[in-house]
Amino acid sequence: MSKVTKELIHPRSIVVVGASNDISKPGGKILMNLLDGNFKGELFASNPKEDEVQGVKSFRKLEDIPQVDMAILAVAAKHCLGVVDYLSHQRGTKAFIIISAGFSEENEEGRILEEQIVKILDETGSCLIGPNCIGVINTSYSGCFTWPIPKLDTNGVDFISGSGATAVYVMELAIPQGLTFNSIYSVGNSAQLGIEDMLEYLDDNFDPDTSSRVKLLYLEAVNKPQKLLKHASSLIRKGCRIAAIKAGSSEAGSRAASSHTGALANPDTAVDALLRKAGIVRCHSREELAVLGALFMHKELKGPNMAIITHAGGPAVMLTDILSNGGLKVPAISGPKADELLTHLHPGSSVSNPIDILATGKEEQLSACMEFADEHFEEIDGMVVIFGSPGLFSVDPIYDLLDEKMKTSKKPVFPILPSIINAKEEIDRFLSKGRINFPDEVAFGRALVQAYHTPEPVMAEELPDINREKIRSIVDGASEGYLNPELVQDLLDAAGIPTAKEIVVAEENSLFNAIKDIGFPMVMKVVGPVHKSDVGGVVLNVQSIEQAQIEFSRLMSIQDASAVLLQEMLSGQELFIGAKEEGDFGHLVMCGLGGIFIEVLKDVQASLAPLGSEEVDGMLLRLKGRKLLEGTRGQAGINIDSYKDCIRRVSALVSVAPEIAEMDLNPLLGTPEKVIAVDARIRIKSA
Repeated sequence: MSKVTKELIHPRSIVVVGASNDISKPGGKILMNLLDGNFKGELFASNPKEDEVQGVKSFRKLEDIPQVDMAILAVAAKHCLGVVDYLSHQRGTKAFIIISAGFSEENEEGRILEEQIVKILDETGSCLIGPNCIGVINTSYSGCFTWPIPKLDTNGVDFISGSGATAVYVMELAIPQGLTFNSIYSVGNSAQLGIEDMLEYLDDNFDPDTSSRVKLLYLEAVNKPQKLLKHASSLIRKGCRIAAIKAGSSEAGSRAASSHTGALANPDTAVDALLRKAGIVRCHSREELAVLGALFMHKELKGPNMAIITHAGGPAVMLTDILSNGGLKVPAISGPKADELLTHLHPGSSVSNPIDILATGKEEQLSACMEFADEHFEEIDGMVVIFGSPGLFSVDPIYDLLDEKMKTSKKPVFPILPSIINAKEEIDRFLSKGRINFPDEVAFGRALVQAYHTPEPVMAEELPDINREKIRSIVDGASEGYLNPELVQDLLDAAGIPTAKEIVVAEENSLFNAIKDIGFPMVMKVVGPVHKSDVGGVVLNVQSIEQAQIEFSRLMSIQDASAVLLQEMLSGQELFIGAKEEGDFGHLVMCGLGGIFIEVLKDVQASLAPLGSEEVDGMLLRLKGRKLLEGTRGQAGINIDSYKDCIRRVSALVSVAPEIAEMDLNPLLGTPEKVIAVDARIRIKSA
């Protein structure tokens, strides 16, 4: 259950502790913003030297403060514990915003102080935003010390940020475009409430008639990945759209990894998989986040085919390139209706798409183009209107028409109005009608591509039928570290993953009987060393008993060798499936081309277990080498369905046995008939 209290969202009374008449100080600016924002409830100040601050009644002593729903603290960190303790216990205050820095972000002493504050709040059923944050802005109050304060609208964006400065910078980008906000939560250190908790509140309290349907997130850490996944995907299924920046995607230094999966997977791979699974569009810059927020305020594009209507060729060409290279289409328009549209345009105009109405085209020509794209060109799913100004005449009538057409169009319409100087006044009037502008066609195009290709949240799906009891029996009895080949074989059998026939031989006197069972040709692999190929521990195409005896002796002489694995010799396309445990994220499951290709090309895709069928389809579709799987240039492809089934069975295996730390199936061999694992390693972690 969410710890967010109603007093945080809609307080009836607020006290600013550390209020000041100096608006260059946080305590002064907070009070000013509350006053300028026309907070409708009771507003008080607390300052040991003043009876009135900015015209607001001020209390010199903490004990004199009356009962208040919320306290906003802008005092030194060392004073915050006492204020929180008194107000929560003695005045029943249920919501706190601590602006002050000097807590866990600074030193161990600050971390302990932060924990003491949270303990008090948990005891009293109160909630906290911060510390070390800029505050909260919503349609009830502007409890922050920064500027600008955006236009607030219940239909605007909900923005939750782990960084106060980033929140301000994103707003500075978004406000000039016309983006409005319903709420901004700067969670700072997230001592009690983090981004995931605020998202949980928005999900639990979502009202389809009144709640905002656009959420923007800036994450510096994903502390509660399962909560983020649950509530983000829930909100998206309710009709919301979410975009997020996750900063800190690189790793300082290198991590030791004992498997291919371990080397390829990293925490950011898990973040990427989590956001994709939830249906969140991932961004990598403030500009992308602001543009996606603006994009989400428009009708959603349901198909890939765009019409570009313009009077300026250059921007239309650049947008066409971005969309086409990103997997959307700007299809050629022809036929009787295209010919009819041409009669409404000036001579020299083009309707082939981009639809160019020339520099002489105005509202009459634009109206005809938009009407035909909406009503008559069935192949078109959405339209972009690029219309600037050379500074010769007012474009107000054109922007008025654009506004009206956007109200009536059945298809989404995206306005690109690039003349932010020549047509500044006209654009401002367009924005005043509640519209949003995309001043740059390339930034818009990239955002549209990202949004269009982000899949819907993954729906829960039954796992493949596997022998759970046998899997648990093997794992419960296993020691930490890599499993021996026999136990690996047993686990794969229990998971229903097809494997090559194999026998492990530790003594030469058992070699002959094993060869009789396996048959020639066969493969011999050393058991013990982790990276067999690196130590000459793999021999292919063994054809005779004599050769097998020689290779057995050589393989057993390799350092750390404990046995030799004999395996039937198979051929096919080399494939890879791996899994790696990533803390609270769960298990990453990866797939791609196998063998040496995994090291050279690193063409792998990852998703978080458990995997549904559509997720696996998406992973294979994103592989650069997918054509090799399908068959190309006379070479046979593989049994795709068999490969998908193996991937889902690995997902099921690690879901039933979370103790699996790392797992490699490399390679599997794929043919048109089947996919078989021929080499596998599984490492178990300690409980």
